[in-house]
Amino acid sequence: MTDKQRFSSVWDAIEDTPQQAARMRARSELMMNLTEVIRERGMTQGDAAAIFGVTQPRISDLMRGKINLFSLDTLIDMAATAGMCPTVKVSKPKTVKHTRPKRGAAPELVAA
Repeated sequence: MTDKQRFSSVWDAIEDTPQQAARMRARSELMMNLTEVIRERGMTQGDAAAIFGVTQPRISDLMRGKINLFSLDTLIDMAATAGMCPTVKVSKPKTVKHTRPKRGAAPELVAA
């Protein structure tokens, strides 16, 4: 019998670090919301491209979910241009205990 790992999101499962997973979660959420706004407003890809100041193929990449082609900064700028008021939400860790560093080592935070 094998042990199954459980992850809180697909990004936690496929990314190498918690930092990479956090960036991908933010990017995917922004992309999904931008796509939804474009569809709800009945915009063509050309209309959306003109509003966001990008090319139509760039909007096509957005609509097709090509997440690796978009930086977090670009997606935040696009969301703000669409009037979406993007924000960053930060939650506190459940519990964190500080470990004493070994002589000459950097301090470490460990989730308890």
